Amino acid sequence: MMEVIGYQQSFPISYEHSLQGISLLIIQISGRDLLVEVHAVSVNPVGTKVCKRVEAA
Repeated sequence: MMEVIGYQQSFPISYEHSLQGISLLIIQISGRDLLVEVHAVSVNPVGTKVCKRVEAA
């Protein structure tokens, strides 16, 4: 299992559950697949616009 942070439904960023901790199974990689460990992330400008659209609705 691996712990990830993500969303399953678009909510305003100020909403308590807009991002959630999710447990996922680690898949078996094969062939030309690549498994990476992420140490940092950023927010896509389109993502901020989606959140603003949800807040305005």
